[in-house]
Amino acid sequence: MDPAAQPRPRATVVLVEDDPAIADLVALYLTREGWALHRATDGETGLELVTSTGADLAVVDVGLPGGLDGFAVVRALAERGVPCLLLTARDEEADRVLGLELGADDYVTKPFSPRELVARCKAILRRAARTEPQRAAPPDPVAAPAPAVLRLGELTVDLRRHEARLRGDPVALTTRELALLAHLLANRGLVLSRRQLLDACWGPAWVGDERTVDVHVAQLRRKLGDALPLATVRGVGYRLDEPPAPGPSGR
Repeated sequence: MDPAAQPRPRATVVLVEDDPAIADLVALYLTREGWALHRATDGETGLELVTSTGADLAVVDVGLPGGLDGFAVVRALAERGVPCLLLTARDEEADRVLGLELGADDYVTKPFSPRELVARCKAILRRAARTEPQRAAPPDPVAAPAPAVLRLGELTVDLRRHEARLRGDPVALTTRELALLAHLLANRGLVLSRRQLLDACWGPAWVGDERTVDVHVAQLRRKLGDALPLATVRGVGYRLDEPPAPGPSGR
């Protein structure tokens, strides 16, 4: 058989949902993709399964029983670097933004289309599997492949290790935040629109509010502070500048 025709290795997905009807429906569609699925009905068990199975993705409901709600689970997953799709019955923008701020890679609002949920899971898995956040065949020069190690002042991003360091100390970034940071570093000095950032870091098939970029930018600014000289270009997007040169010694 042609090696290119060999089926891809199955992804491992943990579903954390306490509603049996919704869990059964989601499980049906996820297992149809050939993914290894593990189910939990509470946050504590879900996190245990993520660890024991080495999950590639977690699908998490916001309204979970017990001591850990969905937001707490999302935060814990982000700290472990595990991609996450949030399921929410809440239609308020504040809840969606909170989920993204805590580290969710994407979300769907109930009632949802199972096909859309699967498509969003596939997109997250594709992004997480990349060794570099740029697309292989970008439509414009700003998406050119980046070197494996990117530096800006005291900030370093190592794409091979999937980690960022500031002054030598590791910075806890989600998969999406790391991809966004790397793309900004690779294209410093250029004004990048939100659409360009979405295409490069979320993928051209991603469908959602462009303000998602703003949420992730806010997280990067919070975590990196002055080490990230990122300017907002009103009405367009963002531009990463070079850090200011150190002043002469002995003022």
